[in-house]
Amino acid sequence: MTEPEPAPVSSTVRVDYHTFELTDSGRRSRMGFDTVNGLVFSQPGQAVICTGINAGWVNVSVQARRHPPTHVHADDWDEIVDHTVTTATGLLRITSVLDDAPDLPPLTAEGPGTYRLRVHARGRDIAPDGAPEDAVEDYLLIAWPAEAQPDAIHKQTDRYGADLRAASGTPAPTPSVATADDDERRRIRERLRRRTN
Repeated sequence: MTEPEPAPVSSTVRVDYHTFELTDSGRRSRMGFDTVNGLVFSQPGQAVICTGINAGWVNVSVQARRHPPTHVHADDWDEIVDHTVTTATGLLRITSVLDDAPDLPPLTAEGPGTYRLRVHARGRDIAPDGAPEDAVEDYLLIAWPAEAQPDAIHKQTDRYGADLRAASGTPAPTPSVATADDDERRRIRERLRRRTN
C-alpha cells in the first residue's frame, strides 16, 4: 500500500511587479520575462509565476509530491500549466520579490534535481494591473520529481494569460490534455452508450 501524498499547505503571498517566485534558498538572479505559456517560466534554481495584479497579496497553496497527480482538476481553475523546474539545493520554495518569504514548505521534497511543477491559477482577470487590498487571486502549485519535458497546457481561459501569450510573439504549446468541455462530452457519450446497450 502506497503512503498518501501530503495535503496542500496554504498562505498569502506578496506580489510585486506582477510576480511571485520559487527560488533555491531565497537566492534570486535577474532573468528575462518569458510569457509564452502566460503563467510560469523558469531558469535553474528559480521559477516565476505571473499574476494579474501588479502588487498586493494572493492566496497560494503548495503540495510537494513523490508521484504525479493522477487527474487534472480543471473545473475550479482558469489556467493550468505543467512546467519543468530544476533545483541544485532541493529547497525550491515560494518567495516574494520585495517581502519576506511566506512560511510554506519547499516544493522539492525529493532533494536536488528536476521536477514537474503544475501551476493552477484563477482570478487574474478580477483586478489586472491593480493593487487590491484583499487577495483576489488563487494559485495551487504541485510539484513532483520528473524528467524535463516541454510545457503541458491543461487549461487556458483567462484574458490576462491570453494577453501575456500574445505579447510573447511565440505560439503557445498546443494543449496536451483534454479540456473540461472534452471531459464532459466524453462522460455524456459514455452515458449514452450505456443506455443503448
